[in-house]
Amino acid sequence: MQRNIFFLFSFVLLLTGMGCKKSYNYSLDQTVSPVSTLFTPQDSFFVKLQPATGASVVFEWSEAQAADGSLVQYEIAFDTAGDNFKHPVFKIASDGVGVNNQATLTHSQLNQIANLAGIPSLGTGNLYWTVYSTKGLNEVPAAQTRMITVQRPAGFANIPADVYLTGSATEGGTDLSQALPMKQTANGVFELYTSLKSGGTYQFTDRNAGTPVTFYIGSQGLTQTGSTTYSDTTAQVRFNLDFNNATGTVTVIRSVGVWFSQYDAVTYILTYSGNSIWVDNGQLIQLPAVSYGLEDRYKFQFTVNYGGGVPDSYETYGSSNSNNNEPTSSTPASYWYLFPVTDDQWDYTFKFNASLNNNVKNNIILYMQAGSPYTHSVLPQ
Repeated sequence: MQRNIFFLFSFVLLLTGMGCKKSYNYSLDQTVSPVSTLFTPQDSFFVKLQPATGASVVFEWSEAQAADGSLVQYEIAFDTAGDNFKHPVFKIASDGVGVNNQATLTHSQLNQIANLAGIPSLGTGNLYWTVYSTKGLNEVPAAQTRMITVQRPAGFANIPADVYLTGSATEGGTDLSQALPMKQTANGVFELYTSLKSGGTYQFTDRNAGTPVTFYIGSQGLTQTGSTTYSDTTAQVRFNLDFNNATGTVTVIRSVGVWFSQYDAVTYILTYSGNSIWVDNGQLIQLPAVSYGLEDRYKFQFTVNYGGGVPDSYETYGSSNSNNNEPTSSTPASYWYLFPVTDDQWDYTFKFNASLNNNVKNNIILYMQAGSPYTHSVLPQ
């Protein structure tokens, strides 16, 4: 009987406990103090931006305090004026994922901020900065603001990853989806062999769909937003764009020929067929007999004009190897890759396959396309 009473009493206590509710206050005090002092850089600090060097500027300030004693996070803000910072042109968390009371910004980042603030390439202007201390949703501006003066380099703060050529003077026309891709030869440097039609316009874009950023070659070099009118005669050209230094050049390709080592001269002339390709179809190749057999060495010579009233000059493309064997059926494709080389009569040349190419008509094709290594082929018809 006592045992039953004990279990009944325990059950009543359990029901009573289930009916009681405790209320807990999980709210935290998000009050945070403003940063009282900005340490470095000093006010009116001047910096000549050199993004390519990897240099940086350290911004440092005094610590703020949270009412509950927890960590405070920081954001540094930049604006074109130092009065309100209601709509700063740029904000970024401090070092240590926002925990440290300093922010290290590279010259490249500062160059981008200066661009957002409207300071042009090669221009000098002021950037105002302050720091926000934050705790939860609470954000408090520092008690001080400071100014730095930056001098921007030539070139673009944001270099496109891809560049295309489009316009009525180009092979792809005005259809953006048909814009011609350019070959990236170095960071921020692009190249394209193509042709231009007289009387049209052309421009460069950072994509071939949607609403791209556009660029053009003008009197001030490579400039954003605009196009160039091409009024010269229809011609083959090479574009070279350097977004690091905001320069753009157009080189006219007068002719492309097979330069024969034995004669130290161009022997066969190729014709431009579009799509960055030059061809010489049905060319009869006859290798001259010399004391050591058949002389089969060759490379390619471009006759070019750089503009500005200067006379034509020559550029030579050949092998990356100073000396080559005659190719066979197992020779890798890289054998025929083209590289800028010296005009030495014998070195950095390719060799015809005497048993395959000699005394027959061959199709000689030069591929200067952006999507693959520059190369060529020599195949009998």
